[in-house]
Amino acid sequence: MPRGPVHIKSFRVQNFRRLKNVRVDLDKQTTIFVGANNSGKTSATHVFQRFLDPKVRFQIYDFTADCWDVFNSFDPTAGNAEMDLPKIYFDLWFEVDDDNMHRVLDLLPGLDWNGEPVGLRMVYAPRDPSSLIENYEKARKDRKLPDESSESAYKPWPLNLTDYLTKRLATEYEIKYYVLDARQCDADLIPKVGYIPFHLGTNASGAGAMVSSLIKVDFLNAQRHLTDAESHGRAEDLSRRLSRYYQRNLQKFETDFGALSAIANSESALNEHFAQAFDSILKSIEHLGYPGASNAGLVVKASFNMQNMLSTSARVHYMLPSVNGAPLSESSQVLPDQYNGLGFKNLIYMAVEILDFHHAWEDVEGEQPPVHLIMIEEPEAHLHAQLQQVFIRRVFELLPEVKPGFHTQMVVTTHSSHILYESSFQPIRYFCRNRGGQAVHRSEVKNLSLFYHGEEEHTRDFLQQYLKLTHCDLFFADAAVLVEGNVERLLLPLIIERKFPALKASHLTILEVGGAFAHKFQELLEFLDITTLVITDLDSVQPPEDKGAEVKESEGGHACKATVPRAITSNETLKQWFPKLATIEELLDLPDSEKVVKCAGESDGNIRVAYQTRRPAAWGGDTADLVGRTLEEAFALENLAWTQDSSRKIIGLSIPKSSQLALEGMHDALFTRVRNLDKTRFALSLIAEQDMAWKPPQYIMDGLVWLGERLLPQPAATTSWTGGNK
Repeated sequence: MPRGPVHIKSFRVQNFRRLKNVRVDLDKQTTIFVGANNSGKTSATHVFQRFLDPKVRFQIYDFTADCWDVFNSFDPTAGNAEMDLPKIYFDLWFEVDDDNMHRVLDLLPGLDWNGEPVGLRMVYAPRDPSSLIENYEKARKDRKLPDESSESAYKPWPLNLTDYLTKRLATEYEIKYYVLDARQCDADLIPKVGYIPFHLGTNASGAGAMVSSLIKVDFLNAQRHLTDAESHGRAEDLSRRLSRYYQRNLQKFETDFGALSAIANSESALNEHFAQAFDSILKSIEHLGYPGASNAGLVVKASFNMQNMLSTSARVHYMLPSVNGAPLSESSQVLPDQYNGLGFKNLIYMAVEILDFHHAWEDVEGEQPPVHLIMIEEPEAHLHAQLQQVFIRRVFELLPEVKPGFHTQMVVTTHSSHILYESSFQPIRYFCRNRGGQAVHRSEVKNLSLFYHGEEEHTRDFLQQYLKLTHCDLFFADAAVLVEGNVERLLLPLIIERKFPALKASHLTILEVGGAFAHKFQELLEFLDITTLVITDLDSVQPPEDKGAEVKESEGGHACKATVPRAITSNETLKQWFPKLATIEELLDLPDSEKVVKCAGESDGNIRVAYQTRRPAAWGGDTADLVGRTLEEAFALENLAWTQDSSRKIIGLSIPKSSQLALEGMHDALFTRVRNLDKTRFALSLIAEQDMAWKPPQYIMDGLVWLGERLLPQPAATTSWTGGNK
């Protein structure tokens, strides 16, 4: 299969911020980085800046937190500075076909290269390890210590090696470059033990310039500063940005002198000049769906300042659409650019910037790098949902066709579910925080294309369609809660607000999936390793008439109370996913510790299932441990006195002449009532109920306690459980 022009296949980062040791595979066209806040997405883009932009310097804080302990525990007298001092590794792997082999000759591991990925390693390492230690010890020796009698809080620099490198990192460390041979690496492109890559040199020896001739990286940061002129924040004028584009990229027409004459002679002549100059960019912007049928069109008009003629830029104006549908003309009414919304202003700004990057790449002095990587940070800033979808769908259409042998790739970091709406699983790279113990400040990267190819097609298609029709917040959440139906989805936020307010500090995504479909999320949730609470129902049904019959013969049987002997569950989640038990008795006897899904070789799991449990109930002098088959029935049994109050008939669980019934009779009546209950009205009535004396079902409480223990520091979690009971 042809590999096409040179492009980045993947990169690996070690010891950089949260990225202790991760590999990120890039799509040939557009890759989307997603994940919760502080999961490492920004680090994965900033590592390119640190290694490829000579104007951006490393800081000691770019090392992972555990590296600081290594620095400080290093013994100058007994340690090996070359081997023991931390380094930051950045491996770039390129796909190259035979026709473009000449573009990467300096990186080929040998004359016997046979189409394997081409690797470049960059290492931020000590320039001279022994000299670094000597300089550090000298600084320690020369520091001025305070008098022993002094009570000053002053502590002389350097306190330790980390403190020393806070000020001296740029002089003591440098980037070193190596060629990697894929044949000396394992399947995950990790060099084998004992393999020593070929050393190309440093920036001082010209190795850095060689890398610059291979790849150009541009960064389009989130345009949070793109504000209206009237705001008090930092403002970036769209007209000024278009003027810079004009100066950098557009041809200097033979009429440059004529343009100056036109300024002096007439405004219309200059407007005609601008119309020609901006024709290509305004047509490119139309690929993004702007202006569309009803939005204002764009026109660039001259803005005169006779006292400061040469420094005055052209201004963007918005041409108002005509009322009678007549074509736009120079006589149409126009408004200055600050009179349009930030959404379209940001869309146009990003389009201009991306085109500017492209033209600057084509106009590089000397030989043009074959690879152009554009990294776009959070393009959703100021864009409403529809514009976000248009942007990610059509961003590549902005760029002119590249010359043969050259290639553009884009990386988009986002928190927008609307951008993901336009994507399949394949380009998504999910950044997740490592859970547990010492790994709390580390991240992992999940390649969703592996899930895409590894999952059964019908399940994969179901998940993609579900996420498109609902939302994709799953990829940005701290935890997911899968619920049985609409009642749970409506009531869960209220229960959290009343009983577990500390959980509101976490981003929870609640997915209504139903007991029949929750198990289809199993592979995706386990692949993402996201903390998940599954709240579902026992859904008890009549047992098979033949005691020796297989359980599957009774699927679709008649619903019955969960207390019926030998009752079984019809819930596909409990039968097929976890805990894979069929009888209600087995499910009720299962301890809470066994309701956590544990992967092979793990002592703890990241997914817990919660369903109805036996709870004490009292009515008319009778007491017994009862269990509901659904949320509504469990709620009624745990709030018998509250639900039967005459003032709460609107809830829908009131039983006529309930005072004359025994506990067993009440259970029978409630089972029948719930079967015909308007469940959405029940949930909305509870939300509207001002009396907060009702208790959430205990199985939901138990599940949320587990969730809090996973997401919150233990002292805070403990406090929230006791202090949150309002």
